[in-house]
Amino acid sequence: MKKIANQKDFSEILIEIQNVRNRVLSNVNSEMVQLYFNIGKHISEKVKRADWGRGVVLQLADYIKREDAEIKGFTDKNLWRMKQFYETYGDNTKLASLWRQLSWSHNRIIMGRCKSEEEREFYLKICSSEKYTTRELERQINSGIFERTLIGDKKLSRRVKHLPQNVSNVFKDTYVFDFLNLATPHSEKELETELLHFFKNFILEIGRDFTFIGQQYRLQVGNTDFYIDLLFFHRGLQCLVAFELKVDKFKPEYMGQLEFYLEALDRDIKKDFENPSIGILLCREKDDEVVEYTLSRATSPAIIAEYETKLIPKDVLRNKINQFYSMIQEQENK
Repeated sequence: MKKIANQKDFSEILIEIQNVRNRVLSNVNSEMVQLYFNIGKHISEKVKRADWGRGVVLQLADYIKREDAEIKGFTDKNLWRMKQFYETYGDNTKLASLWRQLSWSHNRIIMGRCKSEEEREFYLKICSSEKYTTRELERQINSGIFERTLIGDKKLSRRVKHLPQNVSNVFKDTYVFDFLNLATPHSEKELETELLHFFKNFILEIGRDFTFIGQQYRLQVGNTDFYIDLLFFHRGLQCLVAFELKVDKFKPEYMGQLEFYLEALDRDIKKDFENPSIGILLCREKDDEVVEYTLSRATSPAIIAEYETKLIPKDVLRNKINQFYSMIQEQENK
């Protein structure tokens, strides 16, 4: 009688093959990106000494193609990109460990779309940690996630900044839900339903470290039930994060409800080893001065953000950053 093989043994071997294959592919990618950097350095130095010009680089591309037809991707256009790649990062060892982790396609997008070293560093880090595809990276750049996160970091309340965990680059001042099919106006229930319907897009927008716990999560305080719109756990921050949805303009009285939920979470739901819970009040719009007044006396770590259903023009976001820095400068000069 033919012996039936143990499928578990097969599975273990397959997993080992896949793991090694992924490590090999990762190493190959890192080696190729390093090669492009080295070639870029060689071309840059030759051009700088006026030894080479565009004609010589074109001759180099033709030479590579003629001598080894199996080598692909070394056109004169790509060789000039390699030169730009080297000149963009140069001897910046801090960023070298990041760009080596990404594919050449990712690096080309970041190099071509980002205007400052700070912006490039942001996308290199988030690409590495979130494992974005090139399509997801393009979407995040188009939605201005760098600008929105920068503004969000600057507007964090003292209570949030003093949490034991590092909350930088986690929350945004404005969330962009351009993937939703919402009527105008819409209800909180419709917003909640649509966010869960497009859950993959929702997680991409808020961050992949957010782990979903529940919708209309029930809290029992005394003999009364209360319900949090959306409850998550953030793996990096090691804490519960409650999302409360409002489809109108922020009102100070909304904070009381959120603080009550956070108190209940910390007393009854939070594990002993977890950090204090954080609340996000997501409104259709907000007045920043009203928000600042409200948060200045808040006793719970809360973020008041707004959401948009369309992409925000990049120049609008940059203007908001400039206005914010101007306001800080004025306050420091008083």
